[in-house]
Amino acid sequence: MKRKLIAAIGIAGMMVSIAACGDSDSKGGSDKGADAKELTVWLTVDAQNNWPELVKAADEAVQKKHPGLKINHEYYGWPDKNAKLDAVLATDKAPDVVEMGNTEMLPYMVKGAFAPLDPAKFDNSSAWLDGLKASVTYEGKTYGVPYYAGGRVGNWRKDVFAEAGVKTAPKTWQELTAALDKVQQKQGDKFSAWYQPTRDWYAAMSFVYDAGGAIAKEEGGQWKASLSSPESVKGLTEFKNVVDKYMHGDKTKDESDRYIVYGQGKSGMIFGAAWEGGTSELPENDKTGKLKGNLENFVMPGPSGKNLPVFLGGSDLAVPVKSDAQELAAEWINAFTGPSGQKGLIGKGNLPNNKTDLATLKNDPKTAVPATAAEANWFVPMAPGWGQVEKAQVLQTMLQNIGTGKKSVEEAAKEADAAIDKVINTK
Repeated sequence: MKRKLIAAIGIAGMMVSIAACGDSDSKGGSDKGADAKELTVWLTVDAQNNWPELVKAADEAVQKKHPGLKINHEYYGWPDKNAKLDAVLATDKAPDVVEMGNTEMLPYMVKGAFAPLDPAKFDNSSAWLDGLKASVTYEGKTYGVPYYAGGRVGNWRKDVFAEAGVKTAPKTWQELTAALDKVQQKQGDKFSAWYQPTRDWYAAMSFVYDAGGAIAKEEGGQWKASLSSPESVKGLTEFKNVVDKYMHGDKTKDESDRYIVYGQGKSGMIFGAAWEGGTSELPENDKTGKLKGNLENFVMPGPSGKNLPVFLGGSDLAVPVKSDAQELAAEWINAFTGPSGQKGLIGKGNLPNNKTDLATLKNDPKTAVPATAAEANWFVPMAPGWGQVEKAQVLQTMLQNIGTGKKSVEEAAKEADAAIDKVINTK
């Protein structure tokens, strides 16, 4: 269950130094490796442990078209995958397909490590989820294929809210804040009606985008930070209001152990990855013995009156530019991420990579909440220096300064903009 959080943690400290080599046309139309006899596919252990039958089906589909083709699979854990990839990309033995967390794609695309692909060759590419499409696009070219997604939702303790007189999940921002006010008043200041870690920039930026703001915008081929714009400041102020009124925990923490804190029973709701509520109620995390059956996901409403746009975590599949079997690699990716593959991934609890399949999930009560929440989504600026912004933890520092009251929203935002502008256009 932790895999979706890890996949979306970010690219801090992961910048690579890879010299681009090899040639491929801008549409990925090269027949390089079309007659290769062997294919090497790197995936994370999620596929090995949770859907090996989907991997086998993709293998068989490609081998049916290419009799005698040998397909090798290697599986890696999230923490050590990129170090191994960086090492092998410095040699002539690169894999042909590699799975990447969607926030891991950017520095590799900037350095020219992945071959450009023609999206027209991949099923449902015209309907890829916006946030996932952004993660594989750099300077107008496509360098990967979305694999699956993981969204963010609200999760509340029905028993706690019922004690405060609230018996149905809120559908508007006004309903949510009114319910939180009742819970906070009843439980007192040692309880967090909403446990919202201050340094959780994924949540904070959802408020920024909901207000019409952005982390940064591209103008004339250059990126410029925009956290101090009126719209962004409005969103950051809304986030600060949440932290001030409902978050009574440590205001210097991030979201990494949110599901553990939630399981301790001192908070009424969270906004996080869709799996976090379920993980909190596992016996090893539920310290109250009351969470099982009392937790419920809901679509987070935003102050704007619309659903709060969420950051989409997930995975992409890319073809290293050094691959000697690029054409076959693209075929394998399409077989794995196409309609049958997406159906299988949905059955395993993942969100699909495209809007068409996502729409069907809205009609099923079991998947309606995460599917609906994922419709409104955002992604990080696809700027060459974004990795340096994450590495420096600019957003986390800004949010901690805001949440602890060390600086005003306007002052902290201007300081963050200045820090971002120094590096965001640097390759």
